[in-house]
Amino acid sequence: MRGKFSGFLLVPQIIFIVLYGVFVQYDVQAGPRNASDTTSSEHFDKLYPMFQDVHVMIFIGFGFLMTFLRRYGFGSVGFNFMLAAFVIQWTILIRGCLDLEDIKDGKININLETFLNADFACGAVLISFGAVLGVLGPIQLIVMAILEVVFYSVNEFVIAHKFQISDIGGSMVIHTFGAYFGLAVSLVHWRPELKDAHPKEESVYHSDLFAMIGTLFLWLYWPSFNGAPAAGTIIGERAVINTLFSLAAAGVSAFAMSSIVDKSGKISMVHVQNATLAGGVAAGAVANLKIGPLGATLLGSSSGILSVLGYAYITPAILQHMNIHDTCGVHNLHGMPGVLSGVAAVIIAKATSPTTYTTLELSAIYPGRVNNLDFQQQANLQLAGLAVTLGISIIGGLLTGLVLKAPFLGSVKHQDLFDDRPYWNLESEESNDIPMKNLQQEPTRKSLVLHHLYCNVN
Repeated sequence: MRGKFSGFLLVPQIIFIVLYGVFVQYDVQAGPRNASDTTSSEHFDKLYPMFQDVHVMIFIGFGFLMTFLRRYGFGSVGFNFMLAAFVIQWTILIRGCLDLEDIKDGKININLETFLNADFACGAVLISFGAVLGVLGPIQLIVMAILEVVFYSVNEFVIAHKFQISDIGGSMVIHTFGAYFGLAVSLVHWRPELKDAHPKEESVYHSDLFAMIGTLFLWLYWPSFNGAPAAGTIIGERAVINTLFSLAAAGVSAFAMSSIVDKSGKISMVHVQNATLAGGVAAGAVANLKIGPLGATLLGSSSGILSVLGYAYITPAILQHMNIHDTCGVHNLHGMPGVLSGVAAVIIAKATSPTTYTTLELSAIYPGRVNNLDFQQQANLQLAGLAVTLGISIIGGLLTGLVLKAPFLGSVKHQDLFDDRPYWNLESEESNDIPMKNLQQEPTRKSLVLHHLYCNVN
């Protein structure tokens, strides 16, 4: 893998360097300006703290959330880091080609918002990474990221800029897209042996604790994820408040449902790590809307319950009957809560009246309704946006999965699934096996996919 892996990283990086030198420049906010111009500086001061929260979510939150696999911790954090650094650079160029970024004199003008949008694209790619965690090799992951960013940007261009839907937290654009793109890739790369418990596709006590680090970072910073696009405005503040309500409600509901679905009434760490976050996803498409504490807590509670039920029953079902292996359960954390949020956005748009928002708020939330107060049309566009997202993500994922089957990309052998050893220099492999065996005195989760199937059968 030595030369091939390095080539798949260095060749694109050289291309990035050339393209950035020719086609990218600072915009007026980041470039030279008069010392008396404080507007740009004030905007930066408001946005940067929230951007940094999102940055932490991408590199620490997502990375550590996936460290539950006992022999794939390096791959979870390391490949997460690699993909995010790669996707940030690639996304800026692709968004520029689609006029999603500010173009002037044939060049892409960049500022802090450019990197915020790039981080959002990273979120979609890393969600897809979670669906195929331990199943695809690093070269396949790089190619998947290259192709997914293209499909992601096209989808964003259609639903956010053409349909002008409201999706401030990216429940459709990011979470729904990333989840179903990854599941489609996983379907193409199905192998029969994944139906049975792989000996390395399980967690141990300390790997679950590491995963909880990711959960806590994500849970704490998710309000910034949903509010950052409107940082420093009343809309952004409302997005933060609604997300906080939704997260809290999802957390309580997830703990309660976890005990209910377990025959012995115990709490599953799988649910605590993931379903507690579903409220952040479910709030995304409606976070900036006037849903009130009632709407936010109702949505959060519903998403927490839905996510736990997904881990307990739906994920084992799609594994057994649809041949879709979902390592991290992204369908339950991102897919279904994202769709739930999208449906909620349709209902709320339909219920909106011309007096619900001021003209200034309306221009930020529903820009297409400023000169046309037909909110039924907005509801139709919201529904169309959800449908388009599902269509592009699934078709794009299937096509990408087929490309990743190319022999020169190096498929992962059965014995190397969910294992760091083929890709990482491990200092003491033999000694690392001893504590892992000792910690497995009783069955832990066979993976997020097989754990509940095991419990239900036994």
